[in-house]
Amino acid sequence: MPRSLRRAAVLGTTAKVASNRGAAQATAAQQQAAPVAPPVAAAPVAPPVAAPMPTDSYAHLTKLKELFDAGILTQDEFDAEKTKILSA
Repeated sequence: MPRSLRRAAVLGTTAKVASNRGAAQATAAQQQAAPVAPPVAAAPVAPPVAAPMPTDSYAHLTKLKELFDAGILTQDEFDAEKTKILSA
């Protein structure tokens, strides 16, 4: 094998080893820097806080439709609120 090919092979292998070591050191440093949080056992989930409803009926209906589309309101809840808004 010519000298230039041997030299390229050695340089390539050396670069690969250095890259692997650098990646391993970066991973180790990242793991040490990240604080280890204790496991949380079945923490109660707080219900979402409802944003204040707009005063005009169109904006109120739009907000209700967004909640309905997101799956937060059921069809019955949406219909009941819509009836309240439209009758007011």
